[in-house]
Amino acid sequence: MKAKLTPGRVALYVILVGAAFFTLYPFLWMVSASFKPLKEIVGGNMSLISPNMSLENYQYIFGRSSLFTRWFFNSLFVSVIGTVLNVFINTMAGYSLSRLSFPGRDKIHHLLLMLMMVPGQVLLIPNYLILQNLGMLDSFTALIFPSAANIANIFLMRQFFMNFPKDVEEAASIDGLGRYARFFRISMPLARPTIATQAIFVFMGFWNNFTAPMLYIKSETKYTLTLGLQSFQSQNAGTMWNQVMAAACISVLPIIVIYLIFNRFFLVGVRMDGEK
Repeated sequence: MKAKLTPGRVALYVILVGAAFFTLYPFLWMVSASFKPLKEIVGGNMSLISPNMSLENYQYIFGRSSLFTRWFFNSLFVSVIGTVLNVFINTMAGYSLSRLSFPGRDKIHHLLLMLMMVPGQVLLIPNYLILQNLGMLDSFTALIFPSAANIANIFLMRQFFMNFPKDVEEAASIDGLGRYARFFRISMPLARPTIATQAIFVFMGFWNNFTAPMLYIKSETKYTLTLGLQSFQSQNAGTMWNQVMAAACISVLPIIVIYLIFNRFFLVGVRMDGEK
């Protein structure tokens, strides 16, 4: 049955449309500004359409600004490898804490929950000293290994497997599958919605990370995109906002692509977590 348009419902729609507009307008303006010349941006023109729009800003960052492409692929490499490691380690750890029986399992779980309350900034200096002693500074491993596991996502996977029916694994065990086969062939494929949910957030964490590259990376050719954008912004005496907006638009694309790829799994995972 169709819902009737009452005055209260109409007012609600107006408020939601207004909120959506104010939320989306800055993003749309960023995309529009990436095609505009600098004089229109600094002149205070807030319109989305301009007769002077062109691809010159994108031609600059991919042409004359040769390091931008390298920064982009540096970020992509770190984010993809870091996400794969996180998903694998977090899923195995969550499965172990929920399915395996071993001495101290509950104590480890409680310890991890306690460690979730420790701010990440507290670990920056210890991580720096450890990486320095290991000779891993100024390398991609310095960005990946310290963040190869995430306690919050371990807890997420543990909660999923705690509610995962044991009958499925028991049936697979009767058919002759061992512990590793049951994990990789039964449990992990059925956990795809929850894995996709954590993969999106982990990828965003690696992609948007600025503090770690700023501390650990010194060579300009090894900059990630976030650090490269900051360097790119300060290269000139005055900030070239048109080029910065073009670079920012490119930096958003991988996150949008990842979300579109995992969207249906993400929605299922959120719904399952809410139902639990």
